[in-house]
Amino acid sequence: MNVEDHPSHLVVQPADGIPPVVATPRGLDEAMRRLEGADGPLALDTERASGFRYHDNAYLVQMRRGDEPAVLLDPVAFDGEAMAELQSVIGRQEWVLHAATQDLPSLHALGLSPAALFDTELGARLLNLPHVGLGGLLDDLFGIHLKKEHSAADWSRRPLPEEWLAYAALDVEYLVELRDEVERLLTDQGKLEIARQEFAAEMDFEPRQKPGEPWRRTSGITAARTPRQLRIVRELWNERDALARQRDLSPHRLIPDRAIMAAATNAVRNEHELLALREFNGRGAHSELRHWWAAVQRARASQEPISVRVPHEGVPHHRSWVRQHPEADQRLRTARSALIEIAEAHDLPVENLLQPRVLRELAWETSEPIDAAEVATRLAELGARPWQTELTAAPIAEAFREAASA
Repeated sequence: MNVEDHPSHLVVQPADGIPPVVATPRGLDEAMRRLEGADGPLALDTERASGFRYHDNAYLVQMRRGDEPAVLLDPVAFDGEAMAELQSVIGRQEWVLHAATQDLPSLHALGLSPAALFDTELGARLLNLPHVGLGGLLDDLFGIHLKKEHSAADWSRRPLPEEWLAYAALDVEYLVELRDEVERLLTDQGKLEIARQEFAAEMDFEPRQKPGEPWRRTSGITAARTPRQLRIVRELWNERDALARQRDLSPHRLIPDRAIMAAATNAVRNEHELLALREFNGRGAHSELRHWWAAVQRARASQEPISVRVPHEGVPHHRSWVRQHPEADQRLRTARSALIEIAEAHDLPVENLLQPRVLRELAWETSEPIDAAEVATRLAELGARPWQTELTAAPIAEAFREAASA
């Protein structure tokens, strides 16, 4: 496929029409037969219900291989045994995903994992292309326009509308052709081995758990200035989270963060005054009022010590380094300048040359000058790939020495 073969145009339907949703054992058997009999890599995508459901589960899995039409699988309709059968069929192929880290956790939760991976979005980033989203890439490389209008929809809805199914099928319609073009460009730029290392590193991706107390990330929490107010924020956040988990709803669909902050910063005397607050709204504001008021009462009755200042775990936020940890800040700034030069020389985004988190951890913990071999060892321990270590270990060591003598 190339731009000349496909002049710029809008595509709203898959070439083979909208495939039916596979939701029966017979349908799954037929789908696996077609996928197993086809040739080449497997294009794959998922649709979730983020913002609607508590868990980030896949509610639709789209697959396409060779010249076969897309398979739209409803994973909710099948148990683990059925997914194990599917894994036995598709687990031997290279999977082609776009922004694989968005889909792999929900696929792993279904018991599905690839033998090899090609991530077209990550490949486009390594190419330093101006647009890396699926729609932008297809437009730039093939002149194909897709309407990306249902990605934030509630995919747990049943039945799924026809236009949503068309959108879902199109997400895998051109993915293998896009894979081949991205691979060609990576080869031309001498970055194919870099990409292979990055794809391999993504294979077992799971989201990093943020340290600390999650309730402290409530939007607007800086308005809570006393221990009493913070206890109310904590109790309401925990109550909301427990209800949301139990009912598989997005917490913010019960009450938004602004409702929690309004309850914490206003001296309401009863549940009626709580509900009367302008900000206290949301799907569960009225229906779960007894839970919210009980949480406020628990918080007010508690004498448990609570820190007004956010307790830090691990490496402090790097924005505080310039005042509180100037030597670490100097190491970070000097090393980052060196990495920017390397990234520009190799036409790479600096964040792909080396994860900012890795550089920050290394700059924080390195109080004495270390040589390139020591930097390389620590980079590997922090998750850097061999190609990243090869390009950055010596310049980082030199930057740290420069920072120490400044």
